[in-house]
Amino acid sequence: MSTSGSLYELQRLLDRFIAQRGWERYHRPKNLAMSVAIEAAELMEHFQWCDRDPQTFSPQEREAIGEEMADVLHYLLRLASVLQIDLYEASRKKIAKNQERFPVELADSIRKSGC
Repeated sequence: MSTSGSLYELQRLLDRFIAQRGWERYHRPKNLAMSVAIEAAELMEHFQWCDRDPQTFSPQEREAIGEEMADVLHYLLRLASVLQIDLYEASRKKIAKNQERFPVELADSIRKSGC
């Protein structure tokens, strides 16, 4: 698994790719948000009728799943660019918020309640 690069670098790379093709005019927030949902649905198709252990997926299946995951990420990064949202910072803040909402001490009771 590669750990090189950063979310910011990936976002800039994608922004350059879009700019070089003049596609910014199509990247309105509504269109990008819809594209996130569409690509997420395509990702879900890989799991629709199966409940398999992760180790059972073939290299070809993993590649196809990875491409769908990348599509979702790319549309999220573009939406963040268009709306000028620092996705890394938004994610970090959301994790901190969830740490308060779901303290470790209550994790077992949350699982047992079916939530």
